[in-house]
Amino acid sequence: MSEAIKCGITRYMLYSLRDKGIIEQVSRGIYRLVELPPISNPDLVTVSLRFPNAVICLVSALTYHDITTQIPHVVFVAVPRDSRMPSLDHPPIQVHRFSNTAYKSGIEEHPIDGVPVKIYSSEKTLADCFKFRNKIGMDVVLESLKLYKTRKNFNLGELLRYARICRVEKVMRPYLEATV
Repeated sequence: MSEAIKCGITRYMLYSLRDKGIIEQVSRGIYRLVELPPISNPDLVTVSLRFPNAVICLVSALTYHDITTQIPHVVFVAVPRDSRMPSLDHPPIQVHRFSNTAYKSGIEEHPIDGVPVKIYSSEKTLADCFKFRNKIGMDVVLESLKLYKTRKNFNLGELLRYARICRVEKVMRPYLEATV
């Protein structure tokens, strides 16, 4: 909506276009043309448009990188420790506060249907998963590590670098030694 208003389209024009079926409301303040093909990942796009500072993390990032068999029921996002917590009716989100160093490292920007979406890299996501292993389950973490090794270019140096940043190097090292 904010982009439409900047272009000179009023709120009433947007509502009229919505009522006529020309555009559809994806989420509060987010509209798209009905004739466009469906969004490939509407939850990630919606979260990225509503909260530009949020970074997709944990199980949601594992799913994006195709290194898990889990289907997340919420969108996991990371925000800096001192920022406000985003709230959204749909899709449901689970917010995690990260320290500045952990928040800023490993961010990749991936275009999904023309929308830039911030997602942590595979290696950073694995380190985060080890950090939050008690919340997401150690079985999910070990499965993701195994799939990462078979599906991606295994990069031990990057894994250890992010493990140090997330302060889980001592926890990760035995599992990395067992897989290498």
